[in-house]
Amino acid sequence: MPRTSDDTPKPMPRRALRIGAWIAVVAVVAAVLALVIDDVAASRAEHRLAQSVQASPGVEFEPDVIMSGFPFLARSGSGEFSSILISADGVPIPGCTGPHPCRSTVDARLQDARIGDTGEVNPRTVLHAQAMKVETRIDSPTLGRLMHITDLYINTPAPDDKVGGGGPGDGLLERTDGIMISGTVPLPGSPATQNGYPPSAAAYTAPKVKVSVSARVFVVDGRIHIEATDFYDGPEEHYSAEVPEELHSAVLKSFSMVLPRFQMAWGHTAKHALSRGSDLVASGEVGPVAVRPIDYAKPLPDRS
Repeated sequence: MPRTSDDTPKPMPRRALRIGAWIAVVAVVAAVLALVIDDVAASRAEHRLAQSVQASPGVEFEPDVIMSGFPFLARSGSGEFSSILISADGVPIPGCTGPHPCRSTVDARLQDARIGDTGEVNPRTVLHAQAMKVETRIDSPTLGRLMHITDLYINTPAPDDKVGGGGPGDGLLERTDGIMISGTVPLPGSPATQNGYPPSAAAYTAPKVKVSVSARVFVVDGRIHIEATDFYDGPEEHYSAEVPEELHSAVLKSFSMVLPRFQMAWGHTAKHALSRGSDLVASGEVGPVAVRPIDYAKPLPDRS
């Protein structure tokens, strides 16, 4: 049967198309606005907790805080989050040479955390968590100050059995042994400094040597032990000056030390040590916990 003009499909009126387009735009804008509001609320709550942690005596600068859980507004009343990460830079540690204190980064990750209404968090709010991992890390220059090796540098080589290890895809490598430590140390009979200059300075003319050693790290009674086990001869770029055999032991001893006790979050004790990239890390785990922001970094007890 031939189609008449009345049977021809009629195009959708322009008015209906415009209404549909506006509905889509409004929906997108509403979704974006909801995300922005949620993000702003999360940022304010994180800032509030950060300020509460900064009230702790050992925290001089506002720490970074990340509360994990989306959407945030649905969790803000109960304060229940899958994890909360706190990272405080510039926390002092004892035992450094020089006029300025050594500083560390003190981290804590609260797992399955409950902190109550995020709008009511203050320095004395009790934070509950089923588990907590604490980490304190120092960089190479800080370790050099602790060990009195001005130009000290830590390197974490890739595992010996991993071909091509250490590339960008591996991220920051971690090791407890086979760690490479490089620096300039005085040979036996040479002074620790000469006219105020350390062995790494050109003005230091007494016998010295710049080498790379292989070391392991471990924890005993909450303190990191660094033990140089041999001179490094692996594939990483390193220093390999000739050291007379009779001086091997003395030079390796210069790269070995028991470090002062690090400040750990909420006074917990380090259980493990490792190198991560060019940092030295002390870590521990505990749980469940109930802690207050104001106690995040208390003064260390006066003990060696």
